Amino acid sequence: MKNTNTNNRVIVIGAGPVGISAAAQLIARGLEPLLLEKGSRVGHAILEWGHVRVFTPWQYITDKAVMDLLEPMGWKHPDKKHLPTGQEIVDEYLVPAAEITALKNHILYDANVVAVSKLGLSKSSTLDRNSVPFTVHYKTSDREHNVIEAMAVIDASGTWYNPNPIGADGLMVPGEQEFSDRISYGIPETLTRNKALYEGKKTLVLGSGHSAINVVLDVLQLKKENADTKLIWGLRRNKIEKLLGGGINDKLPARSALGTAAKEAIDDGALELYAPMNVRKISKIGCRMNVEMDIDDKIQTIEVDRIIVATGFHPNLEMLREIRLDLDVVVEAPNVLAPMIDPNFHSCGTVRPHGIDELSHTDKNFFIVGMKAYGRAPTFLMKTGYEQVRSIADELAGNHEAARKIELDLPQTGVCSSRPQISTSTEPLAVSSECCEIAPVEKPPSKECCDSTPITEKKPEVASGKCCGPAPTHTAKSNWD
Repeated sequence: MKNTNTNNRVIVIGAGPVGISAAAQLIARGLEPLLLEKGSRVGHAILEWGHVRVFTPWQYITDKAVMDLLEPMGWKHPDKKHLPTGQEIVDEYLVPAAEITALKNHILYDANVVAVSKLGLSKSSTLDRNSVPFTVHYKTSDREHNVIEAMAVIDASGTWYNPNPIGADGLMVPGEQEFSDRISYGIPETLTRNKALYEGKKTLVLGSGHSAINVVLDVLQLKKENADTKLIWGLRRNKIEKLLGGGINDKLPARSALGTAAKEAIDDGALELYAPMNVRKISKIGCRMNVEMDIDDKIQTIEVDRIIVATGFHPNLEMLREIRLDLDVVVEAPNVLAPMIDPNFHSCGTVRPHGIDELSHTDKNFFIVGMKAYGRAPTFLMKTGYEQVRSIADELAGNHEAARKIELDLPQTGVCSSRPQISTSTEPLAVSSECCEIAPVEKPPSKECCDSTPITEKKPEVASGKCCGPAPTHTAKSNWD
């Protein structure tokens, strides 16, 4: 890659499914991609939810451009009807693509992108802006600062590092950071690796999406093994019917089964359900956390040992401060794309196929793709990301007509809401996790707590606590709320 002409080089940030697809599409068109992956291997972020099984089968997870590189090397496509776990997606698809095809010469690992700009120009500089290359600044694991130039940049870094905090206002509630060693974000692995943290304990799960259901069902499984395990489920809005309403009508069997199981648990009284509720603050009470909640305009408190926050993610735009973006102020997706996916209005059916025209920004040849392209919208399908990068690759290669011929075959799923102002986006969900690893942090037991169980969590680099890990247990997965 060192001898590659800058005029032919395209930087792709993130070696997840969509980033790998982007590189394959670029190679097929004679361009020179360089994937900068923060982790030590492809699909690092996916391994953080490697124990979770996606809703959609293999046929909607693989990309043709990647398969065109794999199949001549003897790779065989997994059973197209099988619903893989995140671990299987990495082991059976991403790793072979990165190790046995031409892609292996186009990936740089342990490369944490910290900023993107234009050569010699800040965001406020306009003269000759579109004629100069991009500069991508990244740091290696030994903190060495490097800069590389490229004619285009495709940001496929995803949203994994930016979990939404507990507060309904988008901010941390008082006490959330103080008790971060007892709070996890996303879908923590509760049945094996972190079982001791939750078995026999009282856990509050926050969230109203399929991720929250996954967590709830796992904790209930622990309850079957240990009756002392207690579960409270809190929803910000009293919209449980939105979550469970698909039921047997949901055309994705795995997702239907997930909702049905959750409804049965509620009907059986296996958990306490609070809806609507908002957490106001967290404080210490003995060995536990005291959670102050607003329920139906009344203040109540509960004592819990653990909190799991499954309330979504949002894009990290800090590294793009010197790029001129064209983003909707609400969704934080490209302005043309935002109305198509806005969770305040988007109701049912699949998102209209989209490509170069919907994904372009003010700075020419800079693109955000994959889950990050959707900003704060909650649902995303890998197949959608593959068509995004196919369109962009054609545009960069000069195939302008092909770039605007968008074709996407998606399964029809789900049921629609009768209230379109409430988001019930029912796209088949498979997380696009084009970002990188979360380093494990070993934490000693709290000196103030009676529980002597060692706490081992995977923590993001921001002040929040997220944990997951490989062990095939779940039956389905969506992107976070």
